[in-house]
Amino acid sequence: MKTIKDSVHDYIEVEGVARDLLDSAAVQRLRHVKQLGTVTLVYPSANHTRFEHSLGVYHLANRALDHLGIEGQQAERVRAAALLHDVGHGPYSHNIEELIHRHTGKYHDEVHDLLGSGRVARILTEHGLNPDRVADMVAGEGELGQLVSGELDVDRMDYLARDAHHTGVPYGTIDHGRLVRELRFVDGDLVLAEGNVQTAESLLLARALMNPVVYAHHVARIAKGMLRRGTERLLAATDVTPDRLRRMDDKDLLVALRSNDATATYGERLSYRDLYKRAVWAEMDAVPDELLDAPHGTVRDLEDEIAADAAVDPEHVILDVPDRPEMTETSSRVIVGGQVRRLEDQSTLVQALQAAQRDQWRLGVYAPADVRERVGDAAVRVLGLDLEEPLVSDVRPGIHATLDEFQ
Repeated sequence: MKTIKDSVHDYIEVEGVARDLLDSAAVQRLRHVKQLGTVTLVYPSANHTRFEHSLGVYHLANRALDHLGIEGQQAERVRAAALLHDVGHGPYSHNIEELIHRHTGKYHDEVHDLLGSGRVARILTEHGLNPDRVADMVAGEGELGQLVSGELDVDRMDYLARDAHHTGVPYGTIDHGRLVRELRFVDGDLVLAEGNVQTAESLLLARALMNPVVYAHHVARIAKGMLRRGTERLLAATDVTPDRLRRMDDKDLLVALRSNDATATYGERLSYRDLYKRAVWAEMDAVPDELLDAPHGTVRDLEDEIAADAAVDPEHVILDVPDRPEMTETSSRVIVGGQVRRLEDQSTLVQALQAAQRDQWRLGVYAPADVRERVGDAAVRVLGLDLEEPLVSDVRPGIHATLDEFQ
């Protein structure tokens, strides 16, 4: 057994298959992948990594297994999946995941190729575990896979508490101890026991409050857009392959960006927080419907059109169209009056949070400070944005915006 001091869960005891996996290269690599990617440019203390998060997920999975009375090989499979659930992440976590998927066809939870050979596969096999079944569990497949990846998974419980702790933002604080104790399996579904509607709501509320102030903070989004642009150029202009990119860590990618002429500007700007500024910051009602679901190629074409209209270098325009807002936690299941019900059917809070999430959605157009106004004017014309509302106090003069960021 190995005992590790953790900033969130105090002491974590690692044993069995997890102890043997701990020092594998696949797990140790996660020490060099930040949990929150570019959010550290907003909250300097948010330097926690996927490694410590994986330990936290393993710890909470262990506690859940104890409360559920699950033992033996089934339990070991869950423990292995919990510790390994993030080994598929590329550098900067989710920030360039869509880019990697476009080139490799793999998201971070599709890890059969990473677990099926090498040291990790040998360790799993030595413990009587099938690597493919562990990989299936990482993707949330099967009944017990819901513990690792699902609406009530221990992954979510750890990252909310950990992200709140390291950013200093209080909104992500949750009672993960109660959440773990109240988990039950009913007809193959992972649910919360009777009397826990508010417990489920707390998880939903924490996620909803963390989104605008942490996960979707405009500075983090600008840096994310610049990181994606630089990485796209890295793949197009150098010998870096998508598969190699997928296995890089944060430092590898930043060094690669700074070391190549085609991407050096992005690398320097990200290294020293010399970021683009908001030229447009528009709420959903101001954006044409066809733009909300525009594919990547269309977005790039629109960036080129905006640049041409503004007479600036195409690399100086980034169009950021987030996915439509969704809250997967609303489908969490709780027992009410002896019956299993979906949280969205039971909680009046859900509709309010869904409306708030839609209100917080923003389309962004980013550009260097010296051309921001020209780019903003051009973007409004090219994109057909309806920006009739007055500007507001939290957005600097000259930025085309419709509502303030926090209401």
